[in-house]
Amino acid sequence: MEELTALLNAIDDSYYDFVSAMINYAAKKPTRQKLLVDYIKNTPNLKSSDVVRFVSEQNDFFEDAAYMEVG
Repeated sequence: MEELTALLNAIDDSYYDFVSAMINYAAKKPTRQKLLVDYIKNTPNLKSSDVVRFVSEQNDFFEDAAYMEVG
């Protein structure tokens, strides 16, 4: 998870809540971490919104929705 955290923090417009949300998403399944690391490493000039869009388009994105806290 350290590699993913470093990659997320290195994104130009990275911010704490973004990194926390992506780490939380990746921690739910081992395949998610690899998916995110590969995406970040292979996509130049990423912005945080690109990563959020990528994650939200994953087939398993809504599996966790019932467990997310609001507010």
